[in-house]
Amino acid sequence: PATPANPASPVAPAARTREEALAASPRVAIETKSLVGSISLKGARIDDLKLRNYRETIDPKSPIITLLSPSGSPEPFYAEIGYVPAAGANASLPGPDTLWTTTGGKLTTTTPLDLTWDNGKGLVFHRRISVDDDYLFTVEDKVENTGAAPVTLYPFSLVSRHGKPATSGYSVLHEGLIGYVGDSGIQEFHYDAIEKEKGGQKSWKGTGGWVGFTDKYWAAVVAPDQSQPFDGRLSGGGATAKTYQADALGPAQTIEPGKTGGAKTYVFAGAKISELLDHYAQKPGIAHFDLLIDWGWFYFITRPMFKLIDWLYKLLGNFGLAILAVTVIVKLAFLPLANKSYMSMARMKALQPQLKEIQTRYADDKVKQQQEQMELFKREKVNPVAGCLPMLVQIPVFFSLYKVLFVTIEMRQAPFYGWIKDLSQPDPTNVFNLFGLIPFDPTHIPLFGSFLWLGVWPLLMGVSMWVQMKMNPEATDPVQRQMFAWMPVIFTFMMGSFPAGLVIYWTWNNILSVAQQWFIMKRAGVKFELWDNLVATFKRKPA
Repeated sequence: PATPANPASPVAPAARTREEALAASPRVAIETKSLVGSISLKGARIDDLKLRNYRETIDPKSPIITLLSPSGSPEPFYAEIGYVPAAGANASLPGPDTLWTTTGGKLTTTTPLDLTWDNGKGLVFHRRISVDDDYLFTVEDKVENTGAAPVTLYPFSLVSRHGKPATSGYSVLHEGLIGYVGDSGIQEFHYDAIEKEKGGQKSWKGTGGWVGFTDKYWAAVVAPDQSQPFDGRLSGGGATAKTYQADALGPAQTIEPGKTGGAKTYVFAGAKISELLDHYAQKPGIAHFDLLIDWGWFYFITRPMFKLIDWLYKLLGNFGLAILAVTVIVKLAFLPLANKSYMSMARMKALQPQLKEIQTRYADDKVKQQQEQMELFKREKVNPVAGCLPMLVQIPVFFSLYKVLFVTIEMRQAPFYGWIKDLSQPDPTNVFNLFGLIPFDPTHIPLFGSFLWLGVWPLLMGVSMWVQMKMNPEATDPVQRQMFAWMPVIFTFMMGSFPAGLVIYWTWNNILSVAQQWFIMKRAGVKFELWDNLVATFKRKPA
């Protein structure tokens, strides 16, 4: 068969405004509780969609999110459905310039849109477009063959995006072309990556699945009949004007004279709400649709972590409180491991005099010094790295929470208390402009401005980390001692640009760790030396 329009095909010249592009063709309005926009009768494209429930910023007066735009606008992004003929056939089929007719009014959840086009050569095309309360369109096509000969057609659906869109650029998050075809597994290609593939495209065959584009919080994908095999393709290219496309080509349909053929296609265009994607995976049964959210390699941790936080949010009414609560739950889960770890640290403290004696005795022989220390640890049954185990074990949990805060729309613009209005964004305060007293943003300084994210919560996190480290014996090796001394400073600057929700989690986790260690050591009858270590840090050293 012929293939759907190639992404390297010429792009229509951009109009001066999106409004001018919309006015260039007759349209039928779309109006639901979640969507507002229109469908172009020229080409029957779904190419004008805005999301009612989401705004560009936390300002309630800011514009609502624009997702799809028509060809000829500054940033074309649209879904198209149709047929391609068998190779060598000369069939007159609807295309981008076909003007469909309708007798109905606007498209709503209760009133579907019926479209018709007669090619005048024995084929009459009927299309019914319906939409639910959220973001799923169902497109049902029927083709009447009123001619004298059979006709073979291949149904296709595609999402096309003209121009390379701006992305957040974070490696932890996938933004670009995406698909799941049959047993291929999730397929993700960044815009630059797909152009480097042979011919600027990758394709798969299978039954069930979908292809499309994903942004951080939004997506536009097409899913053909889940019971039929199809060819899925992701492609991109263009020497000057870049065009990217995700398309699905269904199996051949031969329509005999006097008979009717048909196809069903689902178009999702909207917010990637986890519960909603799960629902669509069940009904109408779009395979693996939950993977439209980039849960990452730690899916088995990230997904339950989100479910737990979302449940706590519904219970407590604030995502920030939910993060604090889930931190407590994680600490309780790791309590047995922490108990062993802190007891090992207590035994390490008891060995400090002997370790210092070994350092003094073998000051000029580092190899012998290390050997004697290891013999001491072995004899006293102490693991010198046991104190790090709770932190190491929590790294996957930390990363999964990072993913949850970064990729789930439920966290977008979720407020905490005080100056934190959006937990998915960095702390808006900054020590380098005296927390707003100086009217400039240091993060916009060229070259090194990205390193100047340092608000109140990152500072609190750094202090809490430093206090936690002061609870442990100092490393005997000078290099390690310096490394641990600078670690809180490095982490403070590194996490300054992280989502505020993640910094709040880490700060609260450090505070709980200090309290936990104090409780365990007190119960074990071991001296809690935090205060002594803090005093020793600030005490003037003899020259």
